[in-house]
Amino acid sequence: MFNTLGGNRGGGMSPIMLGLMGLLAYRTLKGKGKLADMLGTNQGASGVGNTPASGGLGGALAGGSLGAGLKDLLDRFRQSGQDDKVQSWVSTGTNKPIAPTEIEQALGEERIQWLVEQTGMPRDQLLNGLSGELPQAIDKLTPDGRIPTDEELSRLQ
Repeated sequence: MFNTLGGNRGGGMSPIMLGLMGLLAYRTLKGKGKLADMLGTNQGASGVGNTPASGGLGGALAGGSLGAGLKDLLDRFRQSGQDDKVQSWVSTGTNKPIAPTEIEQALGEERIQWLVEQTGMPRDQLLNGLSGELPQAIDKLTPDGRIPTDEELSRLQ
């Protein structure tokens, strides 16, 4: 379903959606965490990671990594003081908006720069787009007002 990050973007996925998917797969694609170990992308002592064995963004979002990526992303926002907004996105009801500067603070420079490179979007346009789309995307991934299990998420893909 998903193209690789460097793949053909003419298949209908907007740069913002590509950025959202990249956020969910970031830890795996950058070779960090247990899922990166499983996919063989974990950075060893050399600090150099490999490409996911199953290929690009689609491979990185397969087999439970969507859930791990979602949890990691929400934790980053909670740690930056955005817990009330995160809770509104996950729970049923109205989603609280988030400002581009708040996204910038939560994601950090490394992730933002990586997303700029992967999407080809200017930084300000990327942050504004994520500000508008992220709350709704999280809301759609958490339709029952909670973070779904990996099995439930696999049915959404």
